[in-house]
Amino acid sequence: MNYEQALDYIHSIYKFGSKLGLDNINYLLQLMGNPQQGLKVIHVAGTNGKGSTCAYIRSVLAEQGFRVGLYTSPYLEEFTERIQINGVNIPKENLAEITTFVKEKVELMLSHGKNHPTEFEVVTAIGFEYFKRQKIDYLVLEVGLGGRGDSTNVIDAPLVSVITPIAYDHMDYLGDTLGKIAFEKAGIIKANCPVVTYLQKDEAMEVIEEVSKAVNAPINIAPIKEIELVSYDDSGQCFHGFYGNEKIENLKISMLGEHQIENAAVALAALNILASVHQIPISKKALYDGFMNAKWPGRLEIITRNPTTVIDGAHNVHGMQALAKTIKKLYAEKSMTLVIGILGDKDVEGMLGEIVPLASRIILTKPNNPRAMALDKLAEMIGVYGKTAKKSISISNAIQEALDCSTPDDLIVFCGSLYMIGDVRSILKEKK
Repeated sequence: MNYEQALDYIHSIYKFGSKLGLDNINYLLQLMGNPQQGLKVIHVAGTNGKGSTCAYIRSVLAEQGFRVGLYTSPYLEEFTERIQINGVNIPKENLAEITTFVKEKVELMLSHGKNHPTEFEVVTAIGFEYFKRQKIDYLVLEVGLGGRGDSTNVIDAPLVSVITPIAYDHMDYLGDTLGKIAFEKAGIIKANCPVVTYLQKDEAMEVIEEVSKAVNAPINIAPIKEIELVSYDDSGQCFHGFYGNEKIENLKISMLGEHQIENAAVALAALNILASVHQIPISKKALYDGFMNAKWPGRLEIITRNPTTVIDGAHNVHGMQALAKTIKKLYAEKSMTLVIGILGDKDVEGMLGEIVPLASRIILTKPNNPRAMALDKLAEMIGVYGKTAKKSISISNAIQEALDCSTPDDLIVFCGSLYMIGDVRSILKEKK
């Protein structure tokens, strides 16, 4: 099959839904020769900050000269973004070839009376096969959902298990308390394998510590409280942090938001484990260059100036709090046009409470997803704040309306769903 046929096949599997559990993916991978075995993996779970943390780790290792695979989800603009080596997306012809191979194994699996794998299981299998064929040095592997039953959790012994901030999200799958959610995230912790975690809230921290202790996994809490902010504007940030017991001064990152400094601190702690426990050489130059050059599109990303136009994938309350905090810090003097679209299964009320009070003008649109909240319902919820909102089913029309009603001195913010942000990013880039 060609690339378009491969994508059609992958997306056609969406109808099989999302299932947590490893039986299906293990069976499929076994038929493929277990391509995941032998890969040297940095496994990253959490509610927020997974992608950015992965980006920092990948960037530093690549600066050191290694071939580093990166597996993430979802994608923003191109499906091939999900499977990368050193920042280069999987070539379309490779995706087509490997999808053909995986499809043959899926059909064999079905002939054995097994259930059809989900879309995420198939894509994960494609990723493992690509990374094996390309003989990468390391794989930075982002969990899709949860951890314990996530398809990426088929790996045996990661070099380090990383857990980023845990918050309320996907509660229908993961549980309705931080403890239950943390238990699912902590499922990536393996016996005797080091763990690096963000300094979680007590309820989540206790669970992670219990799981780590039960399997004799050494736990390392990233030194978030020791961070010293040096400078911060909308071109980037500079801070002092720690790399093991060593103070790293004037580390610069281009990603915006104080939460990105915390994500960087978690990544630093993980990199220190790679160097100190696994003897992977990481130079100071690779650290500084890797953090400065790390990018994670669609997260507090400035697309244009005059007006300042920001896109952010904030899609839960924790993410919206981080976005609101950054707006207050960097753009308090600007009048803001908010363009927002949200999936209906999110904590919409909580998300709106963080961002709507900051907006002078509001435009509603629908992410390209069947779970998108109806605009009438969203408008009704915004009305609680004494504000009215324009409704635009078309994302492109919403963008144009935002540009039309904003002056060069204003701020335009697009947020609410990663599914929307990818479309916004593509359209805005074309308008440049």
